[in-house]
Amino acid sequence: MNIIDGKIISEQIKTEIAAEVRKMIADGKNPPHLAAILVGEDPASQTYVASKERSCKEVGFTSSIYRYPATMSEAELLKAIEFLNNDDEVDGFIVQLPVPKHISVDKIIESINPKKDVDGFHPINAGRMMASLPSYLPATPYGIMQMLERSNIETEGKHCVVLGRSNIVGTPVSVLMSRNSKNANATVTICHSKTKNLAEITRQADILIAAIGKPLFVTADMVKEGATVIDVGIHRVASPDTKSGFKLVGDVDFANVSKKCSNISPVPGGVGLMTIVSLLENTLKAAKKEVYK
Repeated sequence: MNIIDGKIISEQIKTEIAAEVRKMIADGKNPPHLAAILVGEDPASQTYVASKERSCKEVGFTSSIYRYPATMSEAELLKAIEFLNNDDEVDGFIVQLPVPKHISVDKIIESINPKKDVDGFHPINAGRMMASLPSYLPATPYGIMQMLERSNIETEGKHCVVLGRSNIVGTPVSVLMSRNSKNANATVTICHSKTKNLAEITRQADILIAAIGKPLFVTADMVKEGATVIDVGIHRVASPDTKSGFKLVGDVDFANVSKKCSNISPVPGGVGLMTIVSLLENTLKAAKKEVYK
């Protein structure tokens, strides 16, 4: 059984990005600039944004964080987005989700300039992805594809089962896995909360991508012998065995499922790290005008 180590793969990609940034600077260009808007004090969001800021520093990016209180109005947030849309010094930016409930997520996503939408959530980028046109790919699906490619995992002709149909992970990764392109060409099945005989379907998967948002949901009896399992979930659960009283787990029962796998990504240390470097890659593309000329 092989552990798909997100730390090793993400460090490889960071090294490659840092080399490109050094070349840009040597050529007299500005380093890529990634900005983030953070509304409220959600602990997970704060941790994630801080991690993005550290990663930017590691690869030589300029990084800006705009912090606002949870009481910020939707109109005020839209004004902050408009400011970044028009700031020529910012190559790409994200609005960290979730936002407070009084703010429409759809309205926020649609207000971001697609050319700066390095999260890849804007409908224009989603549509371009569907049509296999150049676009910013959503960071987590992009990271998953990189994990499979850089781990030399065969995808062509394989049956890939995706657990979850969110616009952020499940739906876009199913599109990418089924594309007629190198390191894709899989036959894809999407499962969700209304799927009947779920375990029967997951047991057919050569590649199982778990993004269902339920801790330890995928058990050993749901997985085919020798399958590749990518665990997208991350959950904080109580644990008497740790000093903090909790531990991080994924959507997959790693201890038991790993005994049946040929490849599996861990939590933590897997997809989460890849999500951040994929965001950096999108920002580099934005700075180099590779998607929108």
